Amino acid sequence: MIIIPARLQSSRYPQKMLADIAGLPLVVRTAKNATKVDEVVIACDDEKILDVCKAHKIRAILTDKSHSSGTDRCAQACRILGLKNDEIILNIQGDEPFLESSVIQTLADITRQSPFMASLAKKITPNDSLDPNLVKVILDSKNFAIYFSRAPIPYLRDKHEENLPDYLGHLGLYGFSNESLQEFCRLEKSKIEEIEKLEQLRAIYHQKPIKMAIVQTESIGVDTEDDLQHARLLAQKIEC
Repeated sequence: MIIIPARLQSSRYPQKMLADIAGLPLVVRTAKNATKVDEVVIACDDEKILDVCKAHKIRAILTDKSHSSGTDRCAQACRILGLKNDEIILNIQGDEPFLESSVIQTLADITRQSPFMASLAKKITPNDSLDPNLVKVILDSKNFAIYFSRAPIPYLRDKHEENLPDYLGHLGLYGFSNESLQEFCRLEKSKIEEIEKLEQLRAIYHQKPIKMAIVQTESIGVDTEDDLQHARLLAQKIEC
């Protein structure tokens, strides 16, 4: 099952979930795209989103406004839905209306292989690695995450071009079993999580493995007004 957490008052772009993209609200377009892969439920925090989803025949449930993360919202949604412990849950962000089906399917596949949770990354340029808004990740030999950071990791001590590492940008998508999702949300928050403002570091701190896969994607997240305009143009091209 795919659960899309949707908060009305986003800190960076308030009410972006209701922003129109070629005739559909952002969260609805994201949900309709994700249904190509699996059943979708919107876990929202406001009646406005709930009503919009119902109007477009998208299944949605109301969750608490107090949640500090989308992962907590997804966990509550699973409890409300009464899902079994072994149900595979994909947490897809509500601002990803063009995420490729192959990417979502890859997340589902590696979640089934992971003893705790799973996520995705893509190759990025050394220049992109300098952007603190683009989270980086480094992996071990079996593609489990070692660390996530807003800083450029690994740090390039010797500035020789032939030594450039493959920088990986993290995609904010997660896969869990319902059992591991509930366990994750019960874990104590860590200091590194609070410093970097990255909740996935909670799993790293508590030695919970995060299975990763590297994918190719052209998807864009909608975080700013410029992103919204780009998304509208892209939607028009797709539908032409």
